[in-house]
Amino acid sequence: MPDRKFSAPGRTELAGNHTDHNRGKVLAASVQLDNIAVVQKREDNIVFFRSAGFNDITVDLTDLDPKPQETGKTEALIRGIAAELNRRGFNTGGFSANAASTVLPGSGLSSSAAVEVLICFIFDSLYGEGKLSPLEIAQISRYAENAYFGKPCGLMDQIACAAGGVVAIDFKNADFPIIKQISFDPAAAGYALCVVNTGGSHADLTADYASIPAEMKAVASFFGKSVLAELEKETVISSVSEIRKALGDRALLRSLHFFDENDRVDAMTNTLIKMENTGKHELFGFYLDLVNESGDSSWKLLQNVYSKGAPQGAPHDFPKSQGISAALALTKDFFRRQKLQGACRVHGGGFAGTIQVYIPLDVINVYREYMEKVFGAGSLTQLQIRQKGVMELRLKP
Repeated sequence: MPDRKFSAPGRTELAGNHTDHNRGKVLAASVQLDNIAVVQKREDNIVFFRSAGFNDITVDLTDLDPKPQETGKTEALIRGIAAELNRRGFNTGGFSANAASTVLPGSGLSSSAAVEVLICFIFDSLYGEGKLSPLEIAQISRYAENAYFGKPCGLMDQIACAAGGVVAIDFKNADFPIIKQISFDPAAAGYALCVVNTGGSHADLTADYASIPAEMKAVASFFGKSVLAELEKETVISSVSEIRKALGDRALLRSLHFFDENDRVDAMTNTLIKMENTGKHELFGFYLDLVNESGDSSWKLLQNVYSKGAPQGAPHDFPKSQGISAALALTKDFFRRQKLQGACRVHGGGFAGTIQVYIPLDVINVYREYMEKVFGAGSLTQLQIRQKGVMELRLKP
């Protein structure tokens, strides 16, 4: 039986920071960094998953109940994806996979979502008819991460990894989000799209992440709604005093971020479409202004630039350890001193990890040297937008 080869890309969030879980809007893209796996179908119900740098994993698919001891582990993703496929009427079975990833954990490029959609796609390719849509793959993967892995994520990461290219997504209808493909290449406007890894671990930040959708939904619940997408911003503004009294200022501020970020996604999407249709790259300056607005809103309103609690292994003076804040401040200072137009924002979930930067191509090496002196060699990664989502690789002989 010949080996089969599969690839799932990581993703970068372009706009829509923490909006998907309240059925908002996002703009995201798959990137060239990926998870790859060489796979053999098995005759039993065992999944053997080997990934470079990690312990081997064995999952028996005859038992698909959640296992508390697997919370936060890849075993939970495999078991949860198989369970949801079975619930939807799809067949599953065993396989052996030898995998490797260039999507580094904690990089903000959704290494977990890339693994999830890769596993789901392998199951569908080996035991289904390979007909699952990107949305179905994303939904099944998200279910496994929520119900088995134990992380209350939205659906943006999985859609971006499954669909490929740049996608604008409107989650107002949670079951059938509107997904629009957009053509975008920052290099055509003379810019590099980068992430800078500031260090820090996401391992102990689940409570920080969970607090964001919880507080946004608490504001919605204040008005008898389930998510903020069911409200208008003016409704919230009209009851500011009551919300502050009942839920506190942070919940209010996070709800305001949600509404403003939705508007920014629309504006950024429309700008990219105009650039594509007209070829006028001078519009990119307006796009960069919106990226900076998104970053400022995440810092000041959403408040996911650093954690108020100390994760395990953090330095004794943790409140003074704010890598993302430092990276954003240094990047803004670099723009001012170099007298150039650029943009930066917290990337992905936040609290630790990466920032996203648009930097003119002719100064990227200067910026790289500047940031790597602070955050270490290899901390800056230049991204390229990958046009294909999760896929089977058919290599020519």
